[in-house]
Amino acid sequence: MTDLEQSFLRSAITEVLPDLPEMTKDVLEEHLQSLGVETYDDFQFIEEADLLSALRPIQARKVATVLKQRWKSSITTSSSSVDASPGPPPSSQSLSPGSLTPTSSNSSQSPHVDWVDTFVIPWDKFPEELTQTLEREKRPSPRMRREMVRLVVHEMTQKSSCISRRSSIEVAKKMVSKYPKSLQDVIEGDVIGQGYHSLVKQLQNRIENVKRSTTPKIRKRRYRTDDSDTDEVPPEKRAVIQDTYGCITWDPKFLPLGETPESQKEKREKMKRPDVNSEELKSLMKNTFYSQRKEVNQGKNIKHLLEQWPFFFEELGLAVHFRELTGIGLQETFLRNLDMKGKRLLNYLNTVAVHKNKRFLQALTKLKAMRGELCGLSEDVKEMVLLLLSYFDEKEDAMFCYVEDTCLAEEIQMEKVHLTPTIVVCGQSCFSSRRTMLSVDRNIVNDHIPSFISALCLMFGSFYCFNIHYPSELASTLEFLQRCFFSINPEKGTKVEKTNTSRLTVNPRVLTLIQDLSDHEWCDV
Repeated sequence: MTDLEQSFLRSAITEVLPDLPEMTKDVLEEHLQSLGVETYDDFQFIEEADLLSALRPIQARKVATVLKQRWKSSITTSSSSVDASPGPPPSSQSLSPGSLTPTSSNSSQSPHVDWVDTFVIPWDKFPEELTQTLEREKRPSPRMRREMVRLVVHEMTQKSSCISRRSSIEVAKKMVSKYPKSLQDVIEGDVIGQGYHSLVKQLQNRIENVKRSTTPKIRKRRYRTDDSDTDEVPPEKRAVIQDTYGCITWDPKFLPLGETPESQKEKREKMKRPDVNSEELKSLMKNTFYSQRKEVNQGKNIKHLLEQWPFFFEELGLAVHFRELTGIGLQETFLRNLDMKGKRLLNYLNTVAVHKNKRFLQALTKLKAMRGELCGLSEDVKEMVLLLLSYFDEKEDAMFCYVEDTCLAEEIQMEKVHLTPTIVVCGQSCFSSRRTMLSVDRNIVNDHIPSFISALCLMFGSFYCFNIHYPSELASTLEFLQRCFFSINPEKGTKVEKTNTSRLTVNPRVLTLIQDLSDHEWCDV
């Protein structure tokens, strides 16, 4: 999308909701882009339900109404200009659905219309149990609903390789119109919104999962020791699925064009100089990603990586590597999802989950006392993570190591720190601490992390950047953060270390919380 198109979206958002926080404006702008809004003509297709994942209901209603008014005014202006100067319309002007004709030029402007209009829901492919449930006007179980979504999305992807949210909405409408009592969004007998928002959400999530590259089944990795010769074994034959899980460029095959091993070394040494600015460092990290991955995948230890690539462990450096590795912006994605889901999750844990478990109630009471009157985004994130650990009954000391508030990196008793990425908290609690560090393989790799959110993102990103598996003691908490706040949703595999316990692709406890949270979302509406 061009700067001009971005500015027209931002100006439209600002006009409707001028007091909206800048972060929320960014989220809404990106959300509109993901819906496929590129011109004023696209505003005619925006519905209130499309905006509920980014805005509150009243805000969504206001934006949808005003955007459609903007579209009508742009049509009036366009019509006037066409009447005044005959000839073909400008290329940027698109036609409304009512004016579509079967000419090749018009049909090429809306490639999704034909297949969606003629798309047939594969009712005949549904399992007998699901078909009977729908025909009897009963609501399908979560398992049957997932199978239904899987079958429908499979048919959709056979029709088109590029499926917009608008297409998913049309498909969901068809499904709900045939079986409204079974598929509509309902609370206490009342239909919520348009009645199909949660189905659209499931279709879109499934489509995104299908789009992500699947991980090949490859032989178990041989873990490197100082006297081993595993460097002789190609990395793709040493990797296990936990290493490559969630990655799109785990083992790059070629150096960037124009690069040589010598130029990579020169860039690596240049990054160690104190006079290199942040933009240049980002560029150098991106250009040397190939060499970084090769050393990580060869099993080089953390001390070696810290010595050769010190900027790798800085907030900016690790973020660049993580984006190249997974295709996801580390802190940007977390903050965007935090803005959309953080308050809702805290509200759910404080008002609903607290009544389900006495142990959780005690943990919540203790946390509230520790937090006191402290407020702010960082404090909310601390409470959220600590409550998640308690909710899943997982060990706080597997994620955090508490030391004296004046403790220096070299004074930490590393034998008490876990081998997996750990946030070292300088203070008696996360709330009282003003300093945090990061430990990986019992090495302090960063002793000057600016905020708790930065520490959390660095800790999480380290699991992926350094081929480290989630410890079983944190399996549920880390997977929930991964799926809900870092938007990593591979269709197969797991990031959790291998144990005698078999694990499903999606942790059932994580799935339950996500579904409960989704239901709580509707309750709030």
